[in-house]
Amino acid sequence: MLKAYTPDNGRLQSADSVEAHDAAVVWVDLLSPTDEEEQAVEAWLGVGVPTRDEMEEIEISSRLYAEDGAHFMTATLPAKADGDRPEMAPVTFVLAAGKLATIRYHEPRSFETFPQRAEKVALGCQDGESILIALLEVIVDREADILERAGREIGEIAHGIFHPAERQVSKRDRNFQIILRKIGRKEELLSNMQDSLLSLQRLCGFLSTLMGKSDREARARVKTLQRDVASISDHAATLSQKITFLLDATLGMISIEQNAIIKIFSVVAVIFLPPTLVASIYGMNFEKMPELSWSFGYPLALVIMVASAVLPFLYFKRRGWL
Repeated sequence: MLKAYTPDNGRLQSADSVEAHDAAVVWVDLLSPTDEEEQAVEAWLGVGVPTRDEMEEIEISSRLYAEDGAHFMTATLPAKADGDRPEMAPVTFVLAAGKLATIRYHEPRSFETFPQRAEKVALGCQDGESILIALLEVIVDREADILERAGREIGEIAHGIFHPAERQVSKRDRNFQIILRKIGRKEELLSNMQDSLLSLQRLCGFLSTLMGKSDREARARVKTLQRDVASISDHAATLSQKITFLLDATLGMISIEQNAIIKIFSVVAVIFLPPTLVASIYGMNFEKMPELSWSFGYPLALVIMVASAVLPFLYFKRRGWL
């Protein structure tokens, strides 16, 4: 799919095609392009666009470079990020002769909301550089929103760990299993977001070197972008540390629950050990046992067994072991 845009007093207007408005088009967005669309954009841009395999290279030299007077910048961006498993894929931005081309194979929400907003509000979209800066601002805002949502959900997980609603041990155990899965999903989300923010941080650093001859406002916006990405990265690192703490806390809670259960079994075993000893003694089949001829021998044995069970229980209770 190919979408072309032309500037209109700081706004963006959709164009029918690149060929029909060749001179006026300043931004072309390629989504899973066909060979014909790639050829049309290469003719309009004057340079070749990278293939999908080239976009997925992880080396910095393959993601941020200049070639034939054009500058290529690739960042990993999330799509379908309303859940805990966003679709992560690279997006390449190509700046050449005041024109911008974006190549992607997934659908980050920023590429849907930005053109809609730019058609209604003047965002200073006059050339490829200004459009790229405005688009990156929307992308960074979107990633901040994702982390804000993740932070709220992590807070809910923490409340579930330290303030469990269930009183029964069996139900709490099931809740801890659910919490562990939630923690795992949040860790995966934060890991993906940190990778994305790292690629954006490198992209903004590379872009700042291209702004040397640009106007002061553009340079200031790029510097603000760099600060925003750095602060969001710090926030993501803080959330990642909190997730690690919650994982340790959850495992600690599970260990405490298991130890409490084992302690109960141990105490019960100790309590019933003396009665078992008494019953074992009087269960012996010896001929000469004086108590066998006593009329009160059987009640006395029962009293001794009950007492030998109650006294250890009261002792444990007094010491606070139960």
